[in-house]
Order: sequence, then structure tokens, then C-alpha cells
Amino acid sequence: MIPTSATDPGKQVSRPERRDISGIVLLDKASGISSNQALQQVKRLYQARKAGHTGSLDPLASGMLPVCLGNATRVSAWLLEADKIYEVTAAIGARTDTADADGQVVEQSAVTAVTESALQAALAAHLGAINQVPPMYSALKHQGQRLYRLARAGQEVVREPRPVFIYALELIEFDPQRPRLRVHCSKGTYVRSLVESVAAAMGTLAYVQALRRTGVGPFDDPAAMLSFSSMEALAAADPAGLDRLLRPVDSALQGYPPVELTAGDTVSLQHGRPVMPPATMAKVGDVVRLYGPTEAFLGLGEVRSDGWVVPRRLFCGAAGQRDK
Repeated sequence: MIPTSATDPGKQVSRPERRDISGIVLLDKASGISSNQALQQVKRLYQARKAGHTGSLDPLASGMLPVCLGNATRVSAWLLEADKIYEVTAAIGARTDTADADGQVVEQSAVTAVTESALQAALAAHLGAINQVPPMYSALKHQGQRLYRLARAGQEVVREPRPVFIYALELIEFDPQRPRLRVHCSKGTYVRSLVESVAAAMGTLAYVQALRRTGVGPFDDPAAMLSFSSMEALAAADPAGLDRLLRPVDSALQGYPPVELTAGDTVSLQHGRPVMPPATMAKVGDVVRLYGPTEAFLGLGEVRSDGWVVPRRLFCGAAGQRDK
């Protein structure tokens, strides 16, 4: 259907032309909107043909939501697998049906305040490998149905515990009823479930009062945190300003060693043939970042047992220059 003008229904209105643009926007998602709503807004602002995000944030949560445009969507899976960092405020003394402040209180505890020593002990007990039971209000599926849809219909199903890893769990600010914590965790960790479990270790209940994501994979340094872009800042920027906020595609892959290729090897690689790089610090089995002679990012490869590098994920179009 061709769009028409609201003031003149007979007048056709052309849609903005979509762009083939590639890069990563570190969006500071506001609380109160879904990750998909935020993604669609960023896609419209950039007039991008293709866009995707790298791991949902609950509507209540704010903070870092990397949005991948164009060729960057092809590396989004690596960010989905990455560790995450959160700051969370826990409300002690009650449980809600959603495990956060968006839900209804369904249970209250006689213990409505905790001591700092008890909290520190409970935090220490949750470090390392733990098993979590996913909350009913989550996007996981049971027999083809999203759990949150079943929960809204008043149904509860058995959920199998899932292994996750807690790298750090620190007290940022102690308050006996509203402690603020920092969580560095593996992918798939539900901070809401973690808060409930920490409270249970102290003989009480809790839910997430506020949640903010401050780091995703390689984007966890202070410079990345300072370069969050709010939706308001993106909307106020001109086209050139928007493009300057884009990070290179390979900025999502800085944990993998780089491999420099000659012009001849670049051609061979792009035809799907393995290459023997002039020099590399990578080991057998490593995933590596591949660059052409002009430092153009070509994609990802893997080091075979014989030292040759085979293409794993290459880009047909431009993926940008090397991230400095």
C-alpha cells in the first residue's frame, strides 16, 4: 500500500529512501519502552535497510543496547554470546509476579531490611557457576508459547534450571531496604532471578526496583559508557552527526586476534579458499579477525590445525575500516 497524506488523502507521500549503512550504535535505552521499539526508532532515524539488536532489555531496564545496522547484523550473534554488566537496585521484603517493579506484589516477608554483613555473605555465595530457574515472565518458549504469554494467562509451567556464571557481584551502595549492586554475568543470566535468590539466602524476599545495563562484551570500558547515545540525542543529530556516532563493525569483535592478509590472500579468501597468513599470534582453533592490505575489515576466519585460516563469516559488501 502506498502511503497518503493525512491532510490530503489523495496525495501520495513517498517513504524516505532506505540506506545501506553499516555500524553499531550504543543506544542508551530509556526505561519504559521495549528493546524492539527502541530498535525500530533507531532504524527509522538512520533510514537503515537492515537493523537488529544484541539482546533484549526488559521495558523497566535502561542502559546499553547495541543496535547493529547493515553488515553489523552479521556479527550480532557474537554480542548475544557476550558477558553483560548491570547495576541493579533491589527492593527488600516483597515478591512481585514479574520479579520487578512493573509487577504486582504477590507475597511479603516479615524481614523488610537486611544487614550489610548478611548481604555481603549472600553475594559471595552466588559467585561463579550457579543454576537459575528462568522466570515465568521471560521470552523463553514452552511448547511453542512464550512464557510471559502463559504467565499473563495465569499459567505456570515447570522450568528447568539453566547454568550461568557470575563473574562479579558487588555492593555499590548499601541500604538495608534498597541496596544497589553491580553484576558482571554470562549471557542468559536473569538479574531478576538473581536478586530473588540473593534475598532467599538472607531469609527474605526481593524484586528488582531499578536495572541499568552498563556493559556488553567489548563495550565495557569507561569510554564506551560515556559514548552511550540517548534516543533524544539521536533524534536531534543531523545525518552527518548520526553517522559519526556509528562504531565500526569490528568493534564488536575486539576479543579475537587480528590477522593481516596480502592482496592475493584477500582474493583467495573471498573465493572461499583457505589462506596461510604471513604472521599471526593466533592458535589452532582460534576465531580471528581478517583484514585486507588497506586495513579493510573482511570478516571472521578460523585457524586450522595446519595453520591455514579458513573463512567463517565474510562480508559481501563493505564492512568498514579497522577499529582504532
